[in-house]
Amino acid sequence: MSGEPEKHLRRRVRVWFGSHVIADYRADADLAERYVAAMSRRFTGLRITIDPVPDPDPGQHRPLPGERLWEVAP
Repeated sequence: MSGEPEKHLRRRVRVWFGSHVIADYRADADLAERYVAAMSRRFTGLRITIDPVPDPDPGQHRPLPGERLWEVAP
């Protein structure tokens, strides 16, 4: 470990239906990890990816939906 601060503190979370992205959010790393866990339980058959977001974030993004909505049945 180099002792340098983490350069990618934000993560991009995407939920995929085949080759189509059906959800695309960016959030701080710890919140993104919790969102991935919740979506994995909710959408067991779909691929969910989490990728680092470079700083500064070059793209437009939507904030994650409120955590109370994560467990709402589809």
